[in-house]
Amino acid sequence: MPLPRFHRLPPERRREILETARSHFARDGPDNASYNAITAAAGLSKSAAYQYFDGRQDLLAAVLDGVRDRLTTALGPWRDAGTAEEFWAGLRAGSRRLVRHLAAHPDDLALADAAVTRAAGQEWTGWFATVLDNGRALGVVRDDVDRRLMLSATMAVMHTADRWALRRVTDPVGGFRADDADDTEQVWSLLAGLWGPRTAGRTAGGSERDG
Repeated sequence: MPLPRFHRLPPERRREILETARSHFARDGPDNASYNAITAAAGLSKSAAYQYFDGRQDLLAAVLDGVRDRLTTALGPWRDAGTAEEFWAGLRAGSRRLVRHLAAHPDDLALADAAVTRAAGQEWTGWFATVLDNGRALGVVRDDVDRRLMLSATMAVMHTADRWALRRVTDPVGGFRADDADDTEQVWSLLAGLWGPRTAGRTAGGSERDG
């Protein structure tokens, strides 16, 4: 995390430094962005940079925590639904807010996967855990699968969806559009298939039960 001197900088200066770093990490990747290039672009000498951050990983952590906070804010808190219709409506509303944010902030999209998989990113997993618990109570999410397994599978879908969305953003032909209903619905369609209670009369492998 940033060192105490960083927090004593004016808010505008702190924001400028982190925005510069976010741009470099998004463009070059969290593993490849140059710390020296970032600090130079932010107008920091090497000695000044080490007064504010304990090295490159410290700066990256601050950037990713900021991305995570913005994604969580865009998604909004989950409010337990009372019916299946309210449940899916709540998911779609959250999805639209998040997609609009990502479409407007491609740097956040580029770093979203790294941000939400950080150890400090439990808010993201916690949000989906709350959704799953609400869905199970309503009978929308199957309860014949261990809760931890279902949560892990859900997060794997979201991890894949993030990478898919990033490729869509960088696609010069198709692109990722916040107003494209197909783009905003496909992920939830996948989750509906994952979460949906097993169809009566079929085994876990999908074959018909003997009558």
